Amino acid sequence: MAADEEFDIVLASGSPRRRELLEEAGLRFRVHPVDADETLDERLMEEPEAAVKRLAERKAKAAVEQLVTPDYDGDLVVIGSDTMVVFRGQIFGKPADRADAERMLGTLSGHGHDVHTAVSMWLVHAPASGDVSIAYRTFLDTTYVYFRDLTDDEIAAYIETGDPFDKAGAYGIQSGAGAFVDHIEGSLDTVIGFPVERFRREFPDLFD
Repeated sequence: MAADEEFDIVLASGSPRRRELLEEAGLRFRVHPVDADETLDERLMEEPEAAVKRLAERKAKAAVEQLVTPDYDGDLVVIGSDTMVVFRGQIFGKPADRADAERMLGTLSGHGHDVHTAVSMWLVHAPASGDVSIAYRTFLDTTYVYFRDLTDDEIAAYIETGDPFDKAGAYGIQSGAGAFVDHIEGSLDTVIGFPVERFRREFPDLFD
């Protein structure tokens, strides 16, 4: 029997981009969006790689806590993920407003930056006996993205599309902002929101 028929596999994200990437990879799963705490303390703000891993873990943990009810019986795999844009050590999250989007895109113009995507996979054994066991592992994948020089008009036109406002760093490489990119070093899927090939290597049993 295939692994995706043995486990109840859940993606703890409402991101259509992550869902599409995993569907294209052939993984059978269901989606369970969560509203996890995304606040970062001062220490984590200064450690972006640790911060993005912590957020992925929070999302997966929140889904586990919601799904493993007293009457749950089975083996559950929960996948949490988070993507973070980092420029010279500064975290660029989702823009608060138009001015924030302009600031981010203007700063990234003509420079390279890191895109970190963390994936946290939680395996839960929850038999009817009630003796629940949990194990999890988290990994980080990074792609370097280089923007060409952008004009003010290009930035303004892109912001008018509304695309930047639900994306880290105020841009989506798979949509209009793809034209801003000079080149990347690493996986495109990591920038879109889920490093599929790395995930396959880390957890091959899910794809058998």
